[in-house]
Amino acid sequence: MDRRDFITASLGAATAVALSGCNEGNHVAIDYSKHPKKNDDDIKRVNVNKNKKTVITLATSWPAHFPIMGIGVERFAQKVKDASGGSLEVKLFPKNTLVPALAVFDAASSGQIDAFHSGPYYWKGKNSSFSLFSGIPFGFTAEEINSWMLFGGGLELWREKYDKYNLFPLLGGNTNIQMGGWFRKKINSLADMQGLKMRIPGLGGEVFSKMGVNPILLPAGEIYTSLERGVIDATEWVGPYLDMKMGFYKVAPYYYSGWHEPGSILELTFNKQSWKKLGFEHKAIIELASSDLNSAMTSEFHYENIHALKQLKSLGVELLKFPDEVNEAGKKGLQKVIEEQSAKNKDFEIVYESIKNHLDLSKVWADTSLKYFLNVR
Repeated sequence: MDRRDFITASLGAATAVALSGCNEGNHVAIDYSKHPKKNDDDIKRVNVNKNKKTVITLATSWPAHFPIMGIGVERFAQKVKDASGGSLEVKLFPKNTLVPALAVFDAASSGQIDAFHSGPYYWKGKNSSFSLFSGIPFGFTAEEINSWMLFGGGLELWREKYDKYNLFPLLGGNTNIQMGGWFRKKINSLADMQGLKMRIPGLGGEVFSKMGVNPILLPAGEIYTSLERGVIDATEWVGPYLDMKMGFYKVAPYYYSGWHEPGSILELTFNKQSWKKLGFEHKAIIELASSDLNSAMTSEFHYENIHALKQLKSLGVELLKFPDEVNEAGKKGLQKVIEEQSAKNKDFEIVYESIKNHLDLSKVWADTSLKYFLNVR
């Protein structure tokens, strides 16, 4: 055997031994079909933002450092920056610093800003179906609306409707169940609701109007003084924690449990072009951070409310429930609103039908499980 033949034979033997060693114990050849090569698109997704910084302008409907909602968005921005290694920065503009609090929808739609954080029911004047994405009276709890949004087709419907306005929404939090509001006088009957001037937005306001209430929409900064001076007779806000910070208990001592917003979604919505321009990694980071924001905010509201309720009780606040006839009138009012809005707007009808199908199933499960548990706990 000459030298070249010896080297060739030796290499072949070494290779055979190596392959035999790799498969020793199972003697199964590697199936490369189960490990497909990355295509060009996958390769482009890796480190596409290295050494490149992207800045997103995001306006909110809340004041700077506003408890839970405002601070939650600030945490979101920091997490995005940290997760991206600083290559993606969310520049926050609290309400009225760049655009007015309730002008953020139009500002993002037109491309004046990249994104905003607010609540879908504020835009019901543009499309009545938008209020449904926040939740409905006597409807979804926070858990149920997240279930519908993430797995029941709600998020796809929301994006379809917002697409017409050049917007791409993500879940941006949930207030959890809200209280029925603060009243200067007790509500002893349905008659006491007649002519009542109450600050209440969204579908809840429309339902209350069917009971004879005059719903009024006021900015947060005007609610306390309006209540104190008798410009309004009642107001709902959120729940014990934020309500106590607003000081409503000082001028309206009667605090009612509620059904108008059992679980209200907040939104983190992008201008569609701004979203499309983001790299794959940046989109993934934002989606993960928004999911965390949505979950954390729901839990934080629960935590703060259970402690704040104890404090309100120590301050002598009277906790009350609406009379049965008020509750029944509310349910009838809701049906009237749904019928009227469905007749006017096909979008509303489609979205509500999806909600109803999901809610009907969820009620059966809740009655079988959660309701039973709470009654015996």
